[in-house]
Amino acid sequence: MADRLPTVIVTGAARGIGRGIVQHLEAQGWRVAALDLHFDDDGPGRQVRCDVSDESAVRAAFGALADMLEGGLDLLVNNAGIADPETGPVEELALEEWNRRLAVNLTGPFLMAKHAVPHLRAARGAIVNISSTRAMMSEPDSEAYAASKGGISALTHALAVSLGPEVRVNAVAPGWIWKGDPSELSETDHAQHPVGRAGTPRDIAEAVHHLARAGFTTGQVLTVDGGMTRKMIYAE
Repeated sequence: MADRLPTVIVTGAARGIGRGIVQHLEAQGWRVAALDLHFDDDGPGRQVRCDVSDESAVRAAFGALADMLEGGLDLLVNNAGIADPETGPVEELALEEWNRRLAVNLTGPFLMAKHAVPHLRAARGAIVNISSTRAMMSEPDSEAYAASKGGISALTHALAVSLGPEVRVNAVAPGWIWKGDPSELSETDHAQHPVGRAGTPRDIAEAVHHLARAGFTTGQVLTVDGGMTRKMIYAE
């Protein structure tokens, strides 16, 4: 790693949290491969179109990045996912919609890890999965999303045990991450967080970067939510 720039693959990299991670790691000197189904512009990173729920597409993406992966992969960030948590009442939730959420949000990280492992072992690299505080707490009508993110937390510790000591595996569980202008939120929106504001993609990017370097940390889920999951809320 001393003779080359560290290399990272980020899925779901075209916008939001994924784009923030790509921008942050590039600024820190990483070579970044940005995977997504749709790119709106020539943004940061080397762009590769990939449906992470399709193993043939994942295999093709690693083939397209073969030159970049010579010498190994230092970090895989599994961020791709269907972000909208609400799917309506469970008694009306179509099996197709349930399966689609799990395919992208949970099977995708499994497939990416599966095909990345040889490259990660070569560099003694790391995986950071993006979970959610919704793996631990819920609003109504979000069963598929919550199940997929709960699965990410379990997949994280299972991979950490299976792949150690060569590869470390951790996760970040974001809370409310606002992708737009923070001024568009109300004072109440910000004030309900113990830190006094909603989160930004940069907050998650910094957490990912920390876990990429945290050599004595594996199998963990780092909650990055401004303290919201530690705050008691009772209706008066």
